[in-house]
Amino acid sequence: MASNYDHTAWFYDPVSRLVFGKSIVNAQIALLKRIPTTSTILIVGGGTGWILEEIAKLYADGLQIIYVEISTQMTALSRKRDYGNNQVTFINKPIEEVKLAQPVDVVITPFLFDNFNQENLERIHAHIHQQLKPGGLWLNTDFQVAGKWWHKVLLQTMYTFFKVFGAVETTSMPEILMLFKQKSYRILSQQTFYGSFITSQVWQKTL
Repeated sequence: MASNYDHTAWFYDPVSRLVFGKSIVNAQIALLKRIPTTSTILIVGGGTGWILEEIAKLYADGLQIIYVEISTQMTALSRKRDYGNNQVTFINKPIEEVKLAQPVDVVITPFLFDNFNQENLERIHAHIHQQLKPGGLWLNTDFQVAGKWWHKVLLQTMYTFFKVFGAVETTSMPEILMLFKQKSYRILSQQTFYGSFITSQVWQKTL
């Protein structure tokens, strides 16, 4: 069975906000203003779905959102969110099993890639890459080890904790930025949060 957050859905948001305050939320919200109006958006690993409500605060209608989440419990919570008049299609499958009829304008991957070992990450990243239009935007938020001693300690603590619940398949941070660079993505903006432990980036697909 694939790793997922079914067993952590009921406490995931409160625990993350206890540890990180509003940094996890703010890091993702900071990217949403880059979404063009009337976009088709693919969200992969959206968790409990609060991001749908934040998107609706900026764009009450006009968006088509494809919400892919492997966790049944997380998907159930997401369906209860207020996403305005935007059209949301929920897909409860691993992203690698999802092939869209048409490529999308925007991809959003919130704290997705740190869950995978390098081999699976490369496969999943390549699959998502195929679902994005040339010139489209990829909004990615994740953790990073940026030279501070406590980054590695906190990251390892998180991996150990979520490994117990079967939520992650790896115990070390994979190389994420390399994959965007290999596929010739252009970085349009980058911000850091929580002492540079969290990074939010806007990438543009050039090919």
